[in-house]
Amino acid sequence: MTTSYDCSDPAQRSEGLAAAQRAVSLKQCIVLPTDTVYGIGADAFSPQAVATMLASKGRGRNMPPPVLIPRIETLDGLATDVHPDARRLAKAFWPGGLTLICLAQPSLTWDLGDTLGTVALRMPDDDVALELLMLTGPLAVSSANRTGHPAATTAAEAAEQLAESVAVYLDAGPRPDGGGTGSTIVDTTGEALRVVRQGTVSLEQLRDVVPGVVGIDGAGPAAGAAPDAPAAGA
Repeated sequence: MTTSYDCSDPAQRSEGLAAAQRAVSLKQCIVLPTDTVYGIGADAFSPQAVATMLASKGRGRNMPPPVLIPRIETLDGLATDVHPDARRLAKAFWPGGLTLICLAQPSLTWDLGDTLGTVALRMPDDDVALELLMLTGPLAVSSANRTGHPAATTAAEAAEQLAESVAVYLDAGPRPDGGGTGSTIVDTTGEALRVVRQGTVSLEQLRDVVPGVVGIDGAGPAAGAAPDAPAAGA
């Protein structure tokens, strides 16, 4: 049975968070708001739950989901050999629309798909999402849409695409800032940090903190030149 909760109402928000926590513990999928778009989430440490989430989207193991975390300190619990520049970006843009691909802690018993030993981590800038993450712990979360369709910016759009495959919908209204654009994804596993998807945090903003970030086109900042202009969101 699928239930939706209006998180603008304090009583429904409390009830919805409790229901979402129960659903996650039962290895079911939920839909939650983030600061960019709505996401479909599941227990990151349950291979069954992650497989169910990927199937709900029509997505294969070759496209592993990122993991949302409730606090910056969780970074070191899930990642190893974290690049110093990755820490600088996390400090500057978390909570916010930045996802960092890091080397995963080898001791973790999870299966997010074909990750090649990495994990993509983000701390969202959304009160409902952060409150839920404090209750559930890290969640594997992908945009709340069927693969190949636009990301949902409302809970209703998510429900149109995902329907009964989701147990609980947390409705916090339209996403005002993301505009359907996801987070910027930066690969931090090499010697130089590299943008692999341009999103809500621009390349110029990243280079204000870490000047050597390589753009999605593979180009680094030119010596003596101003940083590139932000790329258009996709």
